Amino acid sequence: MTFTAARSRSLRNHPGAAAVALAATAALLAGCASSDDKSDPLAGDKPSGDTVVVGSNNFPESTLLADIYGEALKAKGIEVTYKPNIGSREVTYGQVKNGSITVLPEYNGSLLSYLDPKAEQKSAEAVNAAVKTELDPKLTLLESSPAEDKDSVALNAETAKKYALTSESSLEDLKDIAPDLVIGGSPEFQARHQGLKGLESEYGLKFQSFKALDAGGPLTRAALAKNTVQAADVFTTDPTITKEGFVVLQDPKNLFGYANVTPLVHKSGLSQEGVDALNAVSAKLDTKTLLDLDSQVQLENKDPLDVAKAWLKSAGLD
Repeated sequence: MTFTAARSRSLRNHPGAAAVALAATAALLAGCASSDDKSDPLAGDKPSGDTVVVGSNNFPESTLLADIYGEALKAKGIEVTYKPNIGSREVTYGQVKNGSITVLPEYNGSLLSYLDPKAEQKSAEAVNAAVKTELDPKLTLLESSPAEDKDSVALNAETAKKYALTSESSLEDLKDIAPDLVIGGSPEFQARHQGLKGLESEYGLKFQSFKALDAGGPLTRAALAKNTVQAADVFTTDPTITKEGFVVLQDPKNLFGYANVTPLVHKSGLSQEGVDALNAVSAKLDTKTLLDLDSQVQLENKDPLDVAKAWLKSAGLD
């Protein structure tokens, strides 16, 4: 995997990123200086005034999408700061909830599974409606894009060839094979229903072992390519699938649900003009486009911010 910059540098060269870091440091020092200060310096800084804080989870596509959202808002004259590569949903949801993040790129079905692991996912529209009933009242989802990036179980080329499996094969075809395979993914994948628990309950898959790596990132891709793991949680718009010849297995029981790219928003922090700007992005972002943008960042080593700006210009959204 060639992409490293956005994941390894938690404060990238965004306007305002240094200010966010300084504000966090100041809050921490202030908390140490006064015993009367009951604030939590680790809870995240609240945006001041009309500034919109756009955050991202700690994987490249989320950072790219945050750049797209942020630059689309800037095009409307809205002041934006960035908090990139924060962590997993278990961390970022809380920060949107408390208002330290105003806008976060999300995936509708994955968010629903996090909020209600037992919820059914019959359509993107039904998923969004269900998410809105589960969200904290201060939060909302904006319009979903056609772009969909979901978890999948992928095999490396060597393993797929050994067991005569192709992209037309399904997770059901792994039932007798799984005991011979090591599967890799993020630590959260091990505990989630949209992960090992669901693979066992829905498909009866019991793997030889699980190797904790990252959320479909460079560790996972490298381990799969090197056969350290034979199966792994890989996102469906990951350009490495084509580059390395990984085989993504079909999911007929829809374990991994829907994953349409959708802005998650803290209501009080975003104007109607901002809402309209992000909905316009969703209307023009499809899976093919997202795969192309991901490829530019992850395979061609282009800066996500530059890629975001170029696409917004080409889409007439700058």
